[in-house]
Amino acid sequence: MPAPSSADTKYLEAHGSKWRVVMNVPRKLQGKLGTKLKRALGTDSLSEANRLKWEVIAELKAIIEQAQNPTMTKDAAIALARVKAMEEARRLSRQRLLALTSDERQRIDDRIEERAEEFAGEPIGVGDMGMPEYEPERDALAMQFMAIAKNAETPVDLHHDKYMSMSNVKPRTAADDKRAIKHLKTWCEMKGLPATLQSITKREAVRFCDDLHELVGTKDPATLNKYVSRLSVYWTWLEKRHEVEFNVWRNRRFSKPMQTTDEKERPFTDKEMKALLTGETSQAMHDVMRVGALTGARLDAIVCLRVKDCLNDTFVFKPQKKEPGPRLCPIHPDLFEIVARRSEGKEEDGDMFPEWPRPKNPLREKSFKTSNHFTDYRREVGVDDQREGRRRSLVNFHSFRRWFATKAEQADQPEHIIAAVVGHKRNGITLGIYSAGPLLEQARRCVEAVRLP
Repeated sequence: MPAPSSADTKYLEAHGSKWRVVMNVPRKLQGKLGTKLKRALGTDSLSEANRLKWEVIAELKAIIEQAQNPTMTKDAAIALARVKAMEEARRLSRQRLLALTSDERQRIDDRIEERAEEFAGEPIGVGDMGMPEYEPERDALAMQFMAIAKNAETPVDLHHDKYMSMSNVKPRTAADDKRAIKHLKTWCEMKGLPATLQSITKREAVRFCDDLHELVGTKDPATLNKYVSRLSVYWTWLEKRHEVEFNVWRNRRFSKPMQTTDEKERPFTDKEMKALLTGETSQAMHDVMRVGALTGARLDAIVCLRVKDCLNDTFVFKPQKKEPGPRLCPIHPDLFEIVARRSEGKEEDGDMFPEWPRPKNPLREKSFKTSNHFTDYRREVGVDDQREGRRRSLVNFHSFRRWFATKAEQADQPEHIIAAVVGHKRNGITLGIYSAGPLLEQARRCVEAVRLP
């Protein structure tokens, strides 16, 4: 029977009554580093030595890696050493938090102090009070290492990986989370402020928001709010875990300028609908536009449809935005031919719109190329409403959704049924995956009340 991992002695050797890590140095570097690198672990427990050794192994490998790259500049070497020191401090910090006994924590603290002394190096003199003085940059590194490792300072991203692993968000939102933390760390560096949770007070949060547009490169409130919102969600998670006392980002929002009616995104007019539905473009684009116009569905939900999502005269659209689950929408009679044609000869998992495969970039939705194609086509047929100072046209694919809701309302359909069909936020009534009976029939009457011009 193989020995358990806690009894493994790989990279370990006994030195007196305690264990230390030993790593062989490549032959070509032995003249510079010696034949072996050794580092004491300060414990006589083999199981604990096995738990502690991996951070030391990583550190010794970094030393060998640096020796293999002698062309590295002094500044680059210092920067690399600082990064690795902070990584080691974070690992020790986690170990310290997970320590089960006071003796175990004391051994980790001893290890932290030993490493801090190594980072500080030998004294370069004696101060006025008779205390040893160290080279300022190394002393600062040692102090920061000690503070982080002993949990007196917590890097803003220390818990971020764990937070992300517990966060059920789409890849694009996850990327926004990471960019928000990156912007915060960059800002801290610009301001000479430690990038720690303790440093980010309410006052600093306000200052960060004041400067965020410079980091992001835009003053668009929606973009700025996106990053502040992701920081707020992270801080709320930290607050619940008692890592911070309160969420400093709560209620920090950038106000959107007041829009007049003629500045808001709008439905297509009937004239614009006719231009779009009779223009020269691919069959796939004509099909997508008609599904959008007669369901009010979002573009990505449409192009992600599979054959099994279009059975029994009912679409099953995947959840979008904050929808809790898939959404039913009766299929309009004018779409029966499209559904039959696109389903013919395909398996249940077959794509209804294979013309637009999923992009290689996981951060982009399947509809990314579809949206670009539609924008080009819309402009070709003269359907546009671009206003000065606005990034987007006031008409876009979402205008089909607005058009559907408008036409359903003009056909005297109940507001709550329209909301159920298009997936708008509503209270007390849901047209969900298990809906049946009168509600689904009401939804079918709502859909069939809308007619293409």
